[in-house]
Amino acid sequence: MALMITDECINCDVCEPECPNQAIFLGLEYYQIDPGKCTECVGHYDTPQCVEVCPVDCIPLNPEVVESREQLQAKYERLTAGLAGQPDVS
Repeated sequence: MALMITDECINCDVCEPECPNQAIFLGLEYYQIDPGKCTECVGHYDTPQCVEVCPVDCIPLNPEVVESREQLQAKYERLTAGLAGQPDVS
């Protein structure tokens, strides 16, 4: 499953820079997660980094986007395929 951010978000800005897939963005009222880019950090980390840093615990699984770990891994591989061999600019 992809993650989602609920309306309990306080717009503290700590989750966005933690997302390795750049799936988090500021919506009209609070941060949101693009389910097409969210892999729950599969391929990058053992746990979702946005959940780790969220001070209000407002990032649950998105029940509308059900994905297995294998599907999340495949999404990670698709998202990072174009990045192979490019220099790290961070």
